[in-house]
Amino acid sequence: MLHRARRVGMTAALVCAMLAIPAGCRYRQTTHCPTPAASGLNTRDLIDPVAQADTEQLIGIDRFLQAIETNGARRREELLKDAPPGRPERHVLCLSGGGSYGAYSAGVVCGWTEAGTRPCFDVVTGISTGSLIAPFAFLGPAYDAQLKEFYTSVTNDDIFKKQMVRGLLGGEAFTDTAPLRKKVGEFMTPQVLAEIAAAHQAGRRLIIGTTEEEGSRFIHWNIGEIACRNGPKDRDLIVDVMVASASIPGVFPPVKIDVYVDGKCYTERHVDGGVSAGMFYHPPYVPPEQRTPQTMNPVGTNVYIVVAGKLFADPGIVKPDALNQAGRAVSSVLSAQSRGDIQRMWSYCQVFGMNFHMTAIPAGFANIGDAAEFDPKVMSGLFEEGRRMHCSAGWRKIPPLTDLSQGELPQMRSGRCLTFIPKGPQLPINGPKGMKVSPPNMMGAGLVQNQTGGAIPIGPLLPTR
Repeated sequence: MLHRARRVGMTAALVCAMLAIPAGCRYRQTTHCPTPAASGLNTRDLIDPVAQADTEQLIGIDRFLQAIETNGARRREELLKDAPPGRPERHVLCLSGGGSYGAYSAGVVCGWTEAGTRPCFDVVTGISTGSLIAPFAFLGPAYDAQLKEFYTSVTNDDIFKKQMVRGLLGGEAFTDTAPLRKKVGEFMTPQVLAEIAAAHQAGRRLIIGTTEEEGSRFIHWNIGEIACRNGPKDRDLIVDVMVASASIPGVFPPVKIDVYVDGKCYTERHVDGGVSAGMFYHPPYVPPEQRTPQTMNPVGTNVYIVVAGKLFADPGIVKPDALNQAGRAVSSVLSAQSRGDIQRMWSYCQVFGMNFHMTAIPAGFANIGDAAEFDPKVMSGLFEEGRRMHCSAGWRKIPPLTDLSQGELPQMRSGRCLTFIPKGPQLPINGPKGMKVSPPNMMGAGLVQNQTGGAIPIGPLLPTR
């Protein structure tokens, strides 16, 4: 009884304290200055020159990259001594998540074909929108037309149906993904499954990632192995996995997949693989009877990472409400997670002598749209940018946070006084109600004086169209 009374008392005290917070804690910061984004400025370009230069010199990115190049070459030579002679080149393609930004990834794949340099991939991995691209990329150029059509013509209605009331009243999600399931089901024909199975039997692998919601565990699904079984429900399982991998929790409902543990059935809840990782690597297959230290040596393998998004998200004006701030924070966390995944994969390539290749939507590409909106016009632009990238820009060979010219390092500040030093493209910044804030003229025009006599740049609001 005493324990119960104490617990009731603690609960009552907590409730009283929570009720007292609004009355006792009404402090709110006020300012007469606009935010950088509201003025058309990217925080990336607001530099404390002395502190930043000191930090960059201490970090020594140039020394780091030089050391990696020297040590990596030495490590590669050592690994090559143990590699089987005459082994064919191997290629792994890793496709990230990114919603409608997957149009860029689709454009990269199709542009690769047009350039005549696209290899036959030993492994293709994908999560979220990457899981929808992965089968097309795995099966080869014969499916490029379908890939292009999907990522330049679909609309929101082809992906989901809104059910806002159900979501607000306790439903599992704010949308129904029946349209997406129908699209995936139409693509997964018996012929496609047979081709995936044949490629699997030849030693190639198609791997799609989901997140098991209750256990918060990242699950890799071997799609080729499932296709080879070709049982009554195996096609349905592949469709389930692909839809689950693209199902953002809360927005899209989880996909329920029955599994059997020692003969007993359990129903798992699978959601977006992007909850667990931005993208992932899987090594080329080696038959069990052939596995030796020499055959398992991955030296020389080409690892290609296609990021459906920018390495660093564009700035945007944050509305002063809790939901918008929380949404922005989640986006920032996911972006940082993806950069971390790329860095980890780059490190893996360095250790094992593999060749790292990465591409992402260029920082200077302006009309990126919203990843959750499937607008054929915007997606067609992203698709064409992906094609252009492969024809002109090539692949990036260094990981994120190593390009000083683009302001990728964290910023060091020793106070409030900053200088505008452009570290990347000057793009309009997303504003409220479909408006954009143009970058100010930092050479003198568009500046007003603040209360301390400093210059504050003000950019005009421009319509998006």
